Amino acid sequence: MTLSTLRSIGVLAQQTGCSVPTIRYYEEIALLPAGPRTEGGRRVYGDAAVRRLTFIRRCRDFGFSIDQVRELIGLVDEPQRPCVEVRDIAATHLTQVRAKLAELQALERSMAAFVCSCDTACAGGPALDCTILEELAEPGGGSGVLPASGCCAPAERPST
Repeated sequence: MTLSTLRSIGVLAQQTGCSVPTIRYYEEIALLPAGPRTEGGRRVYGDAAVRRLTFIRRCRDFGFSIDQVRELIGLVDEPQRPCVEVRDIAATHLTQVRAKLAELQALERSMAAFVCSCDTACAGGPALDCTILEELAEPGGGSGVLPASGCCAPAERPST
């Protein structure tokens, strides 16, 4: 490897879209091999580091966990292993993505009910009477469903 093909960590960060702290973290957890040092003690990185870091970043963009990225890197580094192992990792991740999507859809329905309740029934009352705030403060997460009276409907308050 010649000096002209080596780059600093800052240039590596620019070329791969990763931050310098992220690159250092990936080195620390051994996803990315640490680059050799110059006579001045600075690390430099070759084209293999660009490819590896791009691979890691793309895996993370797809939401793969660090452990899954580590497994995929193992498959890159041992190309004789069967491709079905990659498929299995991807299939496991797909199942996780679908479960998260279902959670997000349930959250969206709850949030839409909160907003709709205010849009249709709110008289602009005080926050003290806001059923959304009451629901959010409910131990155990509440029901996730607002009462039919809607947000900001006057609630029965004990007199003091």
